[in-house]
Amino acid sequence: MKKSKAGNNNKVLSKATSVEDIEKFVCADHTDPFAILGMHELGEGKGLVIRAWRPGAQQMIVQSFGDSPSASQDYEMPRVHPAGFFELLIPEAREKFAYQLKWKTLDGHEEGPVGDPYACGMILGEQDLHYLGEGKHRQLYEVFGAHHREMDGVEGMAFVVWAPNARRVSVVGDFNAWDGRVHVMRHRVEAGVWELFVPGVGSGAHYKFELVGADGSLFNKSDPFAFFSQHGPETASITCDLDTFEWSDAEWMEKREQGNLYSAPVSVYEVHLGSWARVPEEGDRFLTYHELADRLVNHVVALGFTHIELMPVAEFPFDGSWGYQVCGFFAPTSRFGSPDDFRYFVNRCHQCGIGVILDWVPAHFPKDSHGLAQFDGTALYEHADPRQGEHMDWGTLIFNFGRDEVRNFLISNALFWLDQYHIDGLRVDAVASMLYLDYSREEGQWLPNEHGGRENLEAIAFLKELNGACYERFPGIMTIAEESTAFAGVSRPVGQGGLGFGFKWNMGWMHDFLQYMEREPVHRKHHHGEATFSMIYAYDENFFLVLSHDEVVHGKKSLLEKMPGDRWQQFANLRLFYAWMYAHPGKKLLFQGAEIAPPTEWNYNQSLDWHLLELPEHAGVRNLVEDLNHLYKNEKALHEKDHDSSGFEWIDHEDSENSGFSFLRRSGDGGEVVVVVNATPVSRTGFRVGVPGEGGFYGEILNTDAERYGGSNRGSAGGVASEAIACNGHANSILIELPPLAVVYFRKK
Repeated sequence: MKKSKAGNNNKVLSKATSVEDIEKFVCADHTDPFAILGMHELGEGKGLVIRAWRPGAQQMIVQSFGDSPSASQDYEMPRVHPAGFFELLIPEAREKFAYQLKWKTLDGHEEGPVGDPYACGMILGEQDLHYLGEGKHRQLYEVFGAHHREMDGVEGMAFVVWAPNARRVSVVGDFNAWDGRVHVMRHRVEAGVWELFVPGVGSGAHYKFELVGADGSLFNKSDPFAFFSQHGPETASITCDLDTFEWSDAEWMEKREQGNLYSAPVSVYEVHLGSWARVPEEGDRFLTYHELADRLVNHVVALGFTHIELMPVAEFPFDGSWGYQVCGFFAPTSRFGSPDDFRYFVNRCHQCGIGVILDWVPAHFPKDSHGLAQFDGTALYEHADPRQGEHMDWGTLIFNFGRDEVRNFLISNALFWLDQYHIDGLRVDAVASMLYLDYSREEGQWLPNEHGGRENLEAIAFLKELNGACYERFPGIMTIAEESTAFAGVSRPVGQGGLGFGFKWNMGWMHDFLQYMEREPVHRKHHHGEATFSMIYAYDENFFLVLSHDEVVHGKKSLLEKMPGDRWQQFANLRLFYAWMYAHPGKKLLFQGAEIAPPTEWNYNQSLDWHLLELPEHAGVRNLVEDLNHLYKNEKALHEKDHDSSGFEWIDHEDSENSGFSFLRRSGDGGEVVVVVNATPVSRTGFRVGVPGEGGFYGEILNTDAERYGGSNRGSAGGVASEAIACNGHANSILIELPPLAVVYFRKK
């Protein structure tokens, strides 16, 4: 080792390092480490000075490398403070050179060599800062968080975080013994951002940010942009390289971009990954993303669904939130594997022709201390006033949609999932809570908007911007609003005064139809309008008909248990309900387990009762769901005009006395399906239904009373010929046997 002349001579130390500066490092109170640490020119030909701060180090060596005259030399740095502050003057050096540091700890352990973070330049460029200032940095995830980089020939991790009101921010982790004194970050004051490149850190490192708030309080936070995180009681972020996975879904992605979802069949299987199935022989553990890519995807393909909708997979701490209280917005939960494991799952779905929709939660976030709440010691992501910033019902905080940086964070997050994970759609949760300032609030608990109204104008503007950004960058995807009010134009283009969503959940249909189906058949004739009212507004929005997880929890009972009558009638009612839903205009969604008709509510903490499929009546429901999906996909009349009123016509919606309904579904090429509903347990022989056009043979293409589905096998023996007998305003009609508590589909041959 070659020592510099200054190696053991403190008299030639730089006068620029004051005792006060050194004490600030020792006390972890220095807010501008780059002004002191690293390599600096002394000017006037006095050479270079290198300063390093490593708490607990007793010896420090500078290893130079590269092409400079000072390269390939070792310099021992004098320790000028016993806590670990070192300073080296190199009078003969005239040009800066690349170097690394290695040191020996008090117990004699040697560490390094590793690059000096304070010898590295800035991470964010002028363009980044410009778009940040505008709140329009759509690829924010490409610079914020932790990214593997090479800077000045040194590999490591670049960390960037937004914390404008913090006095100090350090990155801490298993690479620096979680010591906030070691890696204090550079403050880019103009953007409220802190950044630091830490050489030698690779994938798999655990880290957090240590902050000193404006009030002097000290606390740790997980990285809001972490791509991978721990879950449960451990909450560290984990460095992760997202550039290693090789996709093989190009054919799917190209087809998606050219498709038209509005006229296509869209049938969605909603899934909570933690409870779809488990492994009881291994401690009832979760299935992994790889296992789900086989078992779940094969199940969905067999049932004929077109899409899987995943309840939130973004990292969340509390299992009981089902994923709706997100702390790691950019990290698929580690409960089931790594980010690349989740990519494998999505890739497998696409290879099998299945689209993937994510539940996305921009309405609120939890108060967990490691998360976004009071991130820099102030209300940064949330409103400071609880009348604007807190959901009292849920105990969560509301995003401040009026702040450019917050909107930027959320929109870049939505684009992140579409970009980095090839997600095909985002179902946006709790939109109603975003649209109204008085949502679930009493008088005096909310603040009106600038016009004195109840609409959240900032949230409305955010949703319009969100949808515009998603559809502009990723044509062929879908955004879906879970919105339960009569807010106009949710799924209409922004240019037409709408919010710009592609689709909206039809909560009114779900409420009315469930209410109707729960009634005893003898009483249904008095509530006929509950089953017809949805057609009055069926084309006001691009609707999804949904039977979601929310309808089978919290004491609401399972779908089967909602149905009236004895066990046979309950199953018959449920089959009727499903077939009616698939015939009604609108895209479809069923929650996991709907296909096995469990008698109990969904429990997020255990597997579905798959053994029920060993029983004929449960297996029959599964067969029906499979046949409905395949029929829905293959019959254009059942999907092509889901959002066009010319695709539907009532035949008879006034037969309240018999609780009977009949209607037509039409395709663009004139294809028709006749649907007849008997909502009573009375079998009707010789039931006449008017049919349009000229005579012909009407084949029975679905009968929910078929033996295959667990029914009594009554029906019209495969089909009937029409007769020139006027009925229901048509010149021709068919005479059928209408089974009890059943739906029958007919198609003209």
